[in-house]
Amino acid sequence: MKHLIIYAHPNQESLNSQIKQSVEKVLEQQEQKVIVRDLYHLGFDPVLSLEDMAGQRKGLVHEFIKKEQEYILWADIVTFIYPIWWTGMPAIMKGYIDRVFSYGFAYRYDLGVQKGLLTGKQAIILNTHGKSNEEYSAIGMDKALLLTSDRGVYSYCGFQIKEHLFFDKADRATPEAIQAWLSKITDVYTITN
Repeated sequence: MKHLIIYAHPNQESLNSQIKQSVEKVLEQQEQKVIVRDLYHLGFDPVLSLEDMAGQRKGLVHEFIKKEQEYILWADIVTFIYPIWWTGMPAIMKGYIDRVFSYGFAYRYDLGVQKGLLTGKQAIILNTHGKSNEEYSAIGMDKALLLTSDRGVYSYCGFQIKEHLFFDKADRATPEAIQAWLSKITDVYTITN
C-alpha cells in the first residue's frame, strides 16, 4: 500500500516526531511505500490568499499546491500527525487543508449537494494534547474535535476514517505511557495493512 504522512510540529525532538518516526518504521518494516510531508521543514505557506481563492474556483492552483495534491492522489492511506493546540490543529496544518483540499480537488457541489472527491482513501489521525482524555470528555471537547476534524474536514472530503487516536497529557507523558502509545500505533498500522 501507499502511505502519505502529513506531519506538523516544529520540534524534531517532540513526541509528535517520535510518533511520526514510529509510523515510518512500522511501514518500512512491512515494506510499504511511504512519503512524508513535514510541513515545517518544507516551510509550507499556510496563508490562503485572495489569488488562491479565485484560482480554486477555476481549478487553478500553484504548482507546489498541485504537487501536494498529487501526493494525496498517489496515497491509499493518508496519516495526519499533529498536536492539538488551543483545541484545534496548528495553523500550518489548517492552512495546508485550506490550500490543498481545494474546491474541485477535495470536494465540489453538484446541484447544491456537497460531494467529497477523495473517496477510496483512508485517513488515520494521530493527535497529542496536554489535557487528560477525561477532562476533554467531561466538557465535550473530545466530541467537538471529532466533529470538526473528522466530519468537518476528512469525511467531508471523502476520506474513510480508519482511526483517530488522541494521546493525552503529552507534555508530561511518562516513558511507559509513550511506549504504550507507540505499541498502539504499531497495532493500528499492522491491522490497517
